[in-house]
This record gives sequence, C-alpha cells and structure tokens, in this order.
Amino acid sequence: MRTFTAFIGLAALAAATLPAGLASAGDNGQPSARPQARAVMICGTDAATRRAFAREHGAAPVFVTAREALSVRTSDPAWSTPRCMTAREHARYRDAATTFAAVR
Repeated sequence: MRTFTAFIGLAALAAATLPAGLASAGDNGQPSARPQARAVMICGTDAATRRAFAREHGAAPVFVTAREALSVRTSDPAWSTPRCMTAREHARYRDAATTFAAVR
C-alpha cells in the first residue's frame, strides 16, 4: 500500500509540473524567456558559513536586508549568486510581506 501511495504521489507531482513546462514553451517549442529568479538564502554570519557559501557558490556571501529584498523590482539586474539574509532579517521580511498582503 505504501509503494502504491508513493507512486500515486510521484505521478501527481509529475502531472502537476508537466503542464507548466508545456505552457512556458514559445511558438518554436523553446522555453520562453522568463525573468531571472533572485534567490535569497538564510545564512549565518560566522566564518564557517561564509567559507561554505564561498566554496559552494564561488563568491563571498552578500547580505541583504528585508527592506532591500522588498524593494527589488523585476527591471533590476539579476544577480548571479544567491544573496544571504540573517534569520532576524528574514523574520522582518516575512512580517512585512504578511502585513502587505493583509493590507491589500
């Protein structure tokens, strides 16, 4: 029963992602140009985390504040490596986004 449930779950996941991939295809079958995603990760400020980030992404971490993350526009240039945010700034970002959604 568990394998059947896992199989159904995987099939549902595949079916959910398939139409999204087909819908983004252009007239020539190629995926259409979509805006660059701007990844932000929650990172620690200690030396070990900085070394691990540099090893994984090839650059030192660049920290952003909640205000900077909220002010990013789609017309702004995309960044090549993910940005970092402290846990406290992420809490501020989450609170601000929740407040903004409640006001709308």
